This record gives sequence, structure tokens and C-alpha cells, in this order.
Amino acid sequence: MEQAARFEEVKIPLREPVHGLEAVSGTLGVPEWWPTGSRICMLIAHGAQVEDPLLEGIARELTERKFLTLRFLLPHVEANKKRVDSPVVMRRVFMAAASLVSRDPTAAPAHIFVGGKNQGALAAAHAANGRLRASGLFFLGYPLHKQGDREDIRAERLFRAISPMLFIQGDRDRNCELPILQNTLARVGAPWDLHVVREADHAFKLLKKSERSEEEVQREILQKLEGWVARVLGE
Repeated sequence: MEQAARFEEVKIPLREPVHGLEAVSGTLGVPEWWPTGSRICMLIAHGAQVEDPLLEGIARELTERKFLTLRFLLPHVEANKKRVDSPVVMRRVFMAAASLVSRDPTAAPAHIFVGGKNQGALAAAHAANGRLRASGLFFLGYPLHKQGDREDIRAERLFRAISPMLFIQGDRDRNCELPILQNTLARVGAPWDLHVVREADHAFKLLKKSERSEEEVQREILQKLEGWVARVLGE
């Protein structure tokens, strides 16, 4: 009988308490027959939403396609705080997540890709500037600037990155207008790829009049993400 993919609710211990939390919540997805194959892990940080159907669906499908996944909340989201966590906290959370998936040396991933959606994407960029060694970084709706504020560009951490990066952005994203992003990426030294999702906003939501479906958007993101990982690893 074949071993099916399994999903487990986990607590990711923090190095020190944040907002009174000693751990953050996550969902670990273990593919069938892990740790055989390429042993690729995807660390995925949520944005401001505790429940995110798009992110949940992407993580589930990645697990079904043989990726080890760990999808988790940032401390300020779990504690229901409006103020976003500091870069130091963001880095520590990703380090804690990486430690959790690597706790068993016999089943540890050979490649770890770091990413997230919206605020989670920002956290992943901070994590890559720390001690976490990532095979690649993926950003779903990277918040390059505040809505309506094109002057305050959050790009310094992108200039410091050395790992390959994938940006998946909606063409209606008012927190990351495409001309500004493209101008920023032209000055980034690390390898990067940009995929634009047609008719999608910052959260990859579609207009009511759109003929596209949310399921179609999820499949598009998943296909792009999976293909990019394969290219980065030379598979």
C-alpha cells in the first residue's frame, strides 16, 4: 500500500518569546516516501491573514508533488498585532522553521527554498539577509511600497540577496506597481525571474467581472513556482 502525503499541525518554537508567544503555528506537509527524491523543502510564511485559501492550496499541491512544506504564521499575525514584526524577529522565525524541518538529520531537506505572501514575502527577504542558507527565494505579492507611496521603496534587502529570486505579482497590485518593480530589479545583482498574474491584485484576488477563476490563478502560480525550482536546481 502506498504511503500518502500527510499534513500535521505543528508549533514552531521561538528562540525567545515574541508578543508573549513562545511558538508560532504552522502546518507541516510531508510528501509520500519522504525523504527519497530531491528532498526539496518550501518554507512559506503567511501574510496578514491567519487563514489564506490560496496559500493553503499552493502548499497542499506542492506537498502532493513531492515537496516538503512548512506553512506558518508570523508572530504579529498570530498575536493579532497590527504592527509588523521587526526584521530581527522575521529572520529568527525563518531560522526556527528551518531548524524544525531539519531536526532529524536522516530526513532533513537537501534544498530549502524560502518564501511567503505579502508580509510573508517581506519576511522571507529579511531572512535571506541573515544566516539562513536558501537555495532560492520566492515572493508572492512582494510589498515593494505602501499603497499610493511610490517614494518609500523597500528594496535594500533585495539588493543584498545572493540567492535566485522569483517574484509573482498581480498586474493590479497597488503595493508593487510593475514599472517600479522592474526598475528595481534592473539594479538587483542576484538572478531573478518575474511572473505577472493577469487581472490579480496584491492578494491575487480577481475582479468580479473577470472570466478567470481563483482556481486558475492558483494553478498558474503553482506551475510557475514548480518550474522555477526545477530550473534553479538544474533539473
